[in-house]
Amino acid sequence: MTHDPITLQIQWSRLIAIMDEVDMALVRTSFSTIVGETRDFAVIMLDRHARSIAQSQLSSPAFTCSLPGATRTMLKQFPVETLRPGDVMITNDPWICHGHLPDLYIVTPVFVGGRISAFLASAAHVSDIGGRLDEFDARDVYEEGLRIPPSLLYEAGHPNDQLFRLLEANIRYPRMVMGDIEAIVGANRVGAQRFAEMAADYGIEQMDGLAEEILRRSEAAMRAAIRALPNGRYEAEVQADGYRHPTTLRVAIDVRDDSIHADFTGSSAQRPDASVNCVMNVTHAHTVYPLKCSLVPDLPNNEGLFRPITAFAPLGSIVNAKFPAPVKTRSKTSYHLHNAIYGALAPILPKAAQAGSGSFWSIKCFGNDGEGNPFAVHVLPNGGKGAVLGADGLPTIAFPGNGTITPAEIIENGAPLLMLERSLRPDSGGAGQNRGGLGQVIRFTLRGAVPVKLTVRPDKVRFPAPGLLGGRPGLVGEARLGDVALPLEPFELKPGAVVTLKLPGGGGIGDPRKRDRGALRADIDQGLVSLQAAEDIYGLTPVTAPAK
Repeated sequence: MTHDPITLQIQWSRLIAIMDEVDMALVRTSFSTIVGETRDFAVIMLDRHARSIAQSQLSSPAFTCSLPGATRTMLKQFPVETLRPGDVMITNDPWICHGHLPDLYIVTPVFVGGRISAFLASAAHVSDIGGRLDEFDARDVYEEGLRIPPSLLYEAGHPNDQLFRLLEANIRYPRMVMGDIEAIVGANRVGAQRFAEMAADYGIEQMDGLAEEILRRSEAAMRAAIRALPNGRYEAEVQADGYRHPTTLRVAIDVRDDSIHADFTGSSAQRPDASVNCVMNVTHAHTVYPLKCSLVPDLPNNEGLFRPITAFAPLGSIVNAKFPAPVKTRSKTSYHLHNAIYGALAPILPKAAQAGSGSFWSIKCFGNDGEGNPFAVHVLPNGGKGAVLGADGLPTIAFPGNGTITPAEIIENGAPLLMLERSLRPDSGGAGQNRGGLGQVIRFTLRGAVPVKLTVRPDKVRFPAPGLLGGRPGLVGEARLGDVALPLEPFELKPGAVVTLKLPGGGGIGDPRKRDRGALRADIDQGLVSLQAAEDIYGLTPVTAPAK
């Protein structure tokens, strides 16, 4: 089948609309805050060869880069010819999926006319997978929870009761986790039904022609964008907080005609004593995504865009950890990879490189409610986004993620917490010709007399989000319990104690003294930049400063 541009756009858009409906079905039927409110999940459609074709527009980006490969790995265990209508596959193996055990990958084959025409694949971070309560101190992945090898969650429409019992016996919040699993399965069924309707409308039971056209055009667009860059080798190094001691991330990017290769040789060795290690598929995803955003920002994401980009890291490094390394907090490493990539490419990509972002933090409140039932509420607040030339960074949006923060009302309804403040953090965005996005201040306390448990995972409290091309770094983060530094291990929040979190800002780009004076005055008027910072950093003279 050949596709004229109009037909292709209509059919491609319909696939995306199907995935948007799957996305919304999952949000509306989920049980946990981390899926339903924070949106730490992705839903994508694969063709019958397990190549990604379409995704929901709000899918967590890195998941969409690792879901296709994970699906193909599962199909080695369950070949296509053995699958039946109603089968559903599942795994959470970090070396197959996206690098830590809470991420469940669930894949449903879509049958049309008695044959597999597509796959609906979902990745979601569930509330619990067993293992240690603390975030950082595991010595191997076995301490971090239940590892599920590629398995059939449903067989011909019937639940795998033994697997469900095994899951329920090893998790702390079975109602939320099992509810989210069923929500994913149900949302995939919605997608399968909508695809069958589309196949009937267009007579494309196998979708091969449409899939090939999407992949071909996307690959061609990425290669054309790369060809516009000068050939060469570009290098950068950044420091990340790590745990107890810093992590070094080093990258050398080779641009050769119409392809890009990223080599992370020289990065820190994997940690045997801390869960900040990344597996290679996470590193690959966090390499592909920032390049996609900069080079072909307007194209819907699909696997054709990945083909011109490769990545390498030595086995045993912190960005290619060897099994069974601990990996629970791999985002403490992966969320810094784009800083190294953009640092390397900024000289040849000045208008599309992005300064560093403030990362997301993880907050989990858990305990037992008044009836003795366990509860858990997750909050993933974001720091500020890095600036690009021509646009200030967005506040409280942490590239490369796109999750949302759990609303205060949901937090207070699900846990005995009282939210005291949620506000933008003045002067936290790195100064520049374009300013970094602001981080936020969050304060909360206990509501009631019964203590609860908390874990908080901060980032960029030692090393700020870097600026680019003369821009300043963002402000580092700060976490306190009353007047002292917040513990990193699980702690008890007692009546009267106040937790204060000051999330880091994004980096700025370009010389701050070149910032448009109208934009700077608006920043001052809105309380985003202090008058002192405007004078000291941006060079605003007292004569031209607005009256207080």
